[in-house]
Parts: sequence; C-alpha cells; structure tokens
Amino acid sequence: MKVRLAYGKEGLRIDLPDDLHVDVIEPKYAEGLPRPAHAIRHALHRPIVSEPLAAHLKPTDTVGIVVNDITRATPYQVILPALLAEIAHVADERITFFVATGTHRPDTPDEVIALLGADVVARYRIVQNDANDRDSHALAGTTDSGNAIWIHRDYLACDLRILTGFIEPHFFAGFSGGGKACMPGMALLDTILRNHCPANIDHPQATWAVTRGNPIWEEVRAAAQMGGPSFLLNVALNRDKAITAVFAGDVEQAHARGCAFVKETAMAPVAAPYDIVVTSNSGYPLDLNLYQAVKGMSAAAQIVKPGGSIILAAECWDGVPDHGRYKELLFRAESPQALLERIRAGGPVVQDVWQAQIHALICTKADVHLFSHHLSDIDIEKAMLTPCRDIGRTIDALRRRHGPDARVAVLPEGPQTIPFVGQ
Repeated sequence: MKVRLAYGKEGLRIDLPDDLHVDVIEPKYAEGLPRPAHAIRHALHRPIVSEPLAAHLKPTDTVGIVVNDITRATPYQVILPALLAEIAHVADERITFFVATGTHRPDTPDEVIALLGADVVARYRIVQNDANDRDSHALAGTTDSGNAIWIHRDYLACDLRILTGFIEPHFFAGFSGGGKACMPGMALLDTILRNHCPANIDHPQATWAVTRGNPIWEEVRAAAQMGGPSFLLNVALNRDKAITAVFAGDVEQAHARGCAFVKETAMAPVAAPYDIVVTSNSGYPLDLNLYQAVKGMSAAAQIVKPGGSIILAAECWDGVPDHGRYKELLFRAESPQALLERIRAGGPVVQDVWQAQIHALICTKADVHLFSHHLSDIDIEKAMLTPCRDIGRTIDALRRRHGPDARVAVLPEGPQTIPFVGQ
C-alpha cells in the first residue's frame, strides 16, 4: 500500500507492506468553494449575529486587522482583498495589521510579505506582537480565575478589531481561530503563561475539540471580550488549503458555528486503539519545527495503545526552536517522567513549558519515532524521541515488537484529523 503523508511542501510517499493491517484515517473531504472571494464578501454582508462589517465603521474610525503569523497556512492572498474592499471607506493610514505571534518568534520581513502580500505591506502599518515587551501592552482586565489580561496597547486603542484566521482542532485550546487571535496572539507573556499553566494543561477538558468547560478556551473567550469591540472573519480549509466555508460576525457565535462545521469534517471515530500510529504534522507550514510537530504527536496519541508506538513525519526545517524554553526543557530532562515531575512541582512557569509538558505526556504513553530531513539523530534523541530514517523499516522493526497482527493507523494529514476511540 502506498500512502502520501503531508510533509513539507512536496509531501512524502511511503510504502507499507501488503500484509499489514492498516487503517488510513483522514478528515471528510470538503470541496473548496468555487468563488471564495465572493463567499467572503457575502459573509461580511450577512454576518452571524452582527451588522454587516461596513456598518460597524465610520471613515474616522481606526481599525486593527489581526492576522496569523507564518506558522499558519491562512490564505490571506484570497481573504485580504475581499476584506479590505469592505472597509475601503476607511483611509489606509487608519488601518493597522497586527501579526499575532503569541510566544512565537517574529516573522522576518520576507515572511511578512509572503504572508500578506507586497501590496499590503507597502500600504499599511504592520505591528508584530512582542510578548516580552511589557511597555507595549496594557491591562485589559482580570478573569474569574485571577489572570491579569495584558494585551498590546495599539490593539486595544483601535475602534474595531477584526480577528482573522482559520479554524482547526487544537490540542489543548479545543479549536484555533476565534479569540485566540487576541490571546495568546496579542498578549503579554505573563498572561499567556498563566493561561497555559501546568494545571490547565493537565485539565481533562483541555484537549482537542473541547471549548465549553475547557479552562484555556474559557479564558481566551474572556480575554477577547475584554479587548473591546471585535468582528470575526474565520475560514475552514481542506487538505489543499482551499477555503471550504466562511464564518464572519460576532466573535463567539461565528466561531461556534465554525467549530461545529470543522468538527463534522475533522473528527474520526475508531473502534479500538492501535499498536502503531503513523502521523504527519499537516505539512508546510505547520511542520516547520519540532515545537509545532507536538500537535501531530498529540493527534496520534489519541488512538495509540499505552506502550504503543508513534511514527511522526515532520520536516522541521526550523529545527528545535529557541524562542522559549522548550528546547532547554527537553534537552536537560533525564526522562519524560522526570520532566513531568519537574513541571508539576511548582515554581515559576516559563515560556513553552506547556509544549514540553504535552511532549513528555505523549512520551510516557508511547515511544515516538521522528522522521525529519533537518534534525540530526543527536537532537532527536535529546528530545526524548527515536530517530527514524526509513519509515518502512521502522514499521518492520515495530511489528517484530508488537507482533505480526499489530494494528496500524495512518493519519496522512496529521492534526487535520482528530481520531478518537468510540462512536
């Protein structure tokens, strides 16, 4: 059997033995909209629980358009022309684009151009969030759990904020999109750390496709409300990164509608856990580094047996990123269990501890084998993973361990498919 995994920009084809019991688990395919720009304009004219976008704005208003950073494949070359046409009565100098980096590194100038287009970069002010710069943030309020919500000052100063992005399942916030553009996207590091604290990451509701009752998502929703008047423009995408649906209007209601749509296509039930799960990290740009690749590991972990094996294919051209403490936490850990004990022991919460925590949790459930053209065996081993240079040979070796009747699942699109055991 030949299977194509989403890997980098080109994909990766693997050959699986014909006698192998394999289930290929993919999201339900949704066709791309034939006229996506028209669909966006229609959604902005007839938004969900909201007046049309143009009705929200006077020519004298200031507008903040929040966009994803380079780690997300949001098709802004399609979205932005339609969006900007709707607010053409607002002068260019009154519109600011905010790159919602959260805790990620800043986009390079070339990456910003690739993301937004040269014309947008030339015409409009571009501000990238720096979560470490306290002076550029202001207190918007405090949540019921006591988290002080510090958001970028310039974002808060806008008369209207337009939150953009695409909706997909998220491994601890339930779904991407919605208020995540505000927090963590435009938030101060202290605010993000408190939201992503070990207790929240350990919470049973902090998982794929769960919003209500998820302490991380609930606080994201509250932060977006504190940020002031906002309007949502989110899309859903298929494996070809084509727009399949548009959700615009009230941030909470439009996002809920989008999450329901995505859940129908992305969630896949299986009858029982598997001995071996092969996964990707959705290809470019999500598989740019090991930090992001934890999402593909997490998707596979939903259906692997305790003591089973995960094979992850992620290009990782950006390596093991140094934008926080993820690399340091992994490389200094004696074992996954030791790392978890250290994280849960208390003390200061540091940047990216949440990713290291989930990484370690997965490694205590299953052994993880990483196929990457850009990471050395030494770095892979320091990250508590096993190097894989040939997926077929690795599967053969794992079959000898798990037995000739080992059950194998393949997630070609990685975290675009969220499998679960049950009906």
